[in-house]
Amino acid sequence: MSTPTRAKAVKTQAVHVAAVAAAAFLVMPGLVMAQAPPTPPRVAQTPRPKSPPQPAAPRPAPVQPPAAPAPTAQNPASPVPTTQGAGTQGAAKASRDDVIGRVGNSDVTADDIRAYIATLGGREQAALAQDPALLSQAVRLLLANRLVLQELVAKKWDQQPDVEAQLQRVRESALVELYLQSVSAPPASFPSEEDVQKTYDANRSAFLMPRQFQLAQIFIAAKETDKAAEDQAKKRLDDVQRKLKAPGADFAAIARSDGEAKDGGELGWVAENQIRPEIRAQIMGLAKSAVSDPVRLDDGWHILKLVDTKASYTRTLPEVRDQLVPQMRAERAAMLRRAYLGELLKQHPPVLNELALSNLLDNSRK
Repeated sequence: MSTPTRAKAVKTQAVHVAAVAAAAFLVMPGLVMAQAPPTPPRVAQTPRPKSPPQPAAPRPAPVQPPAAPAPTAQNPASPVPTTQGAGTQGAAKASRDDVIGRVGNSDVTADDIRAYIATLGGREQAALAQDPALLSQAVRLLLANRLVLQELVAKKWDQQPDVEAQLQRVRESALVELYLQSVSAPPASFPSEEDVQKTYDANRSAFLMPRQFQLAQIFIAAKETDKAAEDQAKKRLDDVQRKLKAPGADFAAIARSDGEAKDGGELGWVAENQIRPEIRAQIMGLAKSAVSDPVRLDDGWHILKLVDTKASYTRTLPEVRDQLVPQMRAERAAMLRRAYLGELLKQHPPVLNELALSNLLDNSRK
């Protein structure tokens, strides 16, 4: 393998690591009371009898670099943004306006970022839309990895035999995954409207939304292990309760001035099954706009206001279509993959030397 080829393979692997690590930034911090609706379980589809797909030449992914990236647990061959050379000049450079970030002589362009976003799931893309700072973090991580890449290439670290062997194994695994994706991809026409409707009807219970409560809270922090802090918090709590009982009391204003919550203590809509039992027991019997008694949790005192309530309902097909169709396609692809592999192994049965394998295991234990 020539030096430029080895460098390109290492670059691709490093950028893949950057993309995988950057995706970790897209996991939003969990709240005590999560507000996202639950993801429905695996849908049950009525399988269509089909002959296994025949092997076909793999279709090149539109953003896939020449050397495939390292597989991951969730997506062994997820495409990542292409890179410019760690020390080489491209035949056509991006214009200055297209360069999003630069470290050393390596750029991250607008096309790189668009390609990266295209590899993300719907939830991650929604998170980016809500918080652009997450994308900035991802770009910074990509640039940091480019800097490491430049250093390792300069040191010819990628030319070590054990590194080359690892890269070859990664490349082979990624090629296999890409090929399996190409031969197990459902046709573009799947699922049909009839397929979607039948799957929705068969899994209607999975789309049941529990009752939801729109809540606001006044929170007073207090540690049970700190007697002085507990006494101080109790005094604040008594003062807050006195203000709440006054005629025309403004819950949001009291939350801002006396509590430790922003935005007037607004929590938004929270599903019933995502509320802590101690809180749920208090708000279940409240009337609209009523305020609960103080609830003592391990972090302090909570006073809840029930702003509004939504009854439990089943989400309609138009509401879940964008979630249901990709799931159906993913399950059909998995079924086609199993069928293809089963037929391939049937045509070419593998032969194992069980004795040699047993000896290998025995030797590894010594």
